[in-house]
Amino acid sequence: MELFYAYETDGRFCRLDADESGHCIRVLRHRAGDEIHVIDGLGTMFRCRLTDDSPKGAEAEVLEAFPGWGGHPYRLTVACCPTKNNDRFEWFVEKATEVGVDRIVPTIGERSERKVYKTDRALRIALSATKQSLKARIPEIAEPVSVKDFICTDAPCHSERSEESLKLIAYCFEGDTRRISIQEALRGYQGSDVTILIGPEGDFSPEEARLAVEHGYIPVHLGASRLRTETAAVLAATAVYLAFE
Repeated sequence: MELFYAYETDGRFCRLDADESGHCIRVLRHRAGDEIHVIDGLGTMFRCRLTDDSPKGAEAEVLEAFPGWGGHPYRLTVACCPTKNNDRFEWFVEKATEVGVDRIVPTIGERSERKVYKTDRALRIALSATKQSLKARIPEIAEPVSVKDFICTDAPCHSERSEESLKLIAYCFEGDTRRISIQEALRGYQGSDVTILIGPEGDFSPEEARLAVEHGYIPVHLGASRLRTETAAVLAATAVYLAFE
């Protein structure tokens, strides 16, 4: 199935931008009268009939709508520190989107090697991965924020959230702090809203970890292996995906 993203839809017509139109018309050679499938990025997939096959601004009539198409029964925020190698963080964005994530928050920690992160490329990667994995909702890529600010001011990924989020932090916690496996933390949770904090290459600072615990974050581990930041973030997203299957 080919999916196209409509930057504008009113429920009756879907309009594609120049990039999506060019791919639809020039590359895949669709013409007026063809049926195509379009997502709105908010969770709905439309079965459409192409009415305008302009490669600079194609338009399609909506024939049928499928709300919640390709969705998942949880709401997941992964707050992850961007890696020094930008390609590694973008790999995480792609794979987490394929697995199923609602919001990705680039967080800048005290030990982060990358202190500045621009979200433009991540947004494009998330869109591509959404279409590739047959989903209708594109995850939100938030603007970067410090780890401490995220911990203290984090908002839910959906305004209609009615229960407390399960908040997890993956950190070494050397000393007396007890960690449980992420599987154990998820197994005992009856809600659907999950937030996971993943630190930078140098891990969270002790002060950041202490602040997280004070704000209700549960210390978890992801197994015995020492993982790269982006691997840990994808593994965490996968653990949530499997827990809710």
